[in-house]
Amino acid sequence: MVRVVVVDDEALMRSGLQMILGSATDIEVIATCDGPAALAAVARHGPDVVLLDIRMPGIDGLAVLAQLLALPNPPVVAMLTAFASDDFVHTALYQGAAGYLLKDTDPDQLVREVRALASGGRPLSSRVAPVVVEGFLAHGAADLDASRAVAALSPREREVLALLGEGLTNTEIARRVHLAPSTVKDHLSVLMAKLGCLGRVQAAVIAERAGLLHRPSGTR
Repeated sequence: MVRVVVVDDEALMRSGLQMILGSATDIEVIATCDGPAALAAVARHGPDVVLLDIRMPGIDGLAVLAQLLALPNPPVVAMLTAFASDDFVHTALYQGAAGYLLKDTDPDQLVREVRALASGGRPLSSRVAPVVVEGFLAHGAADLDASRAVAALSPREREVLALLGEGLTNTEIARRVHLAPSTVKDHLSVLMAKLGCLGRVQAAVIAERAGLLHRPSGTR
C-alpha cells in the first residue's frame, strides 16, 4: 500500500485528489492539508509519497519542500501544480523534488505516477519534460565532458546509468541487471556523486550525451 499525503491550499482540490487516488486499491491518502500544516502532517503520518502544490498562501511550496526533505526520514516529494514555468520546474528539481506533475494530468495517469514515485521513478509531465532537458543541456550538463565523466565509472555503474537514461525505475533496473533494488540505489548514489549530478534527470541527459542510450536506427 502506497501511503500518500496531499498538500494543497484548495480544499476542493484536496478532496478531488483524495477521491482519485483512493479509487486505487494499492494507494491510501492518509492525510490532506494546506501548506502551513504540511510539516506536522508528514511528521505525524510518515507517508511514502507527498504531492505538493507550489504556490500557496501562507507558505511557498518550495519552502515546504525544503522542510520535508530535511526530516530524518523524508518522504518522496513531487510537485503537483498548475504552474509549468521554467523557473518553478528547475528550482523544484534542483531542490530535490522527485517529480513535477501538472494538475491537468489524466486521473488514471496520476495514479500510475504515484506508483512510479513510490518505486523510485521520477515522473515529469509531458509539458514539463522538454523544459527540464533543455535546461540541463543549456546549463550544468552543457559544460560537462560527458564521455570523460562516464569513462570514470565502473562497467556496472555505466550499465545502471544507461538504464536510468532509458527511463527505468530502480525496481525495473534491479530486475534488468539481476540486483537487489537497494544495491541499484547504492550504485546510483555513487555514480551521481562521480558525475556531479543533482538528480536523475541530469544523469539521464549525461547518459544520452555520452552515447550510452542505444536506440534503433532511424529514431532519436
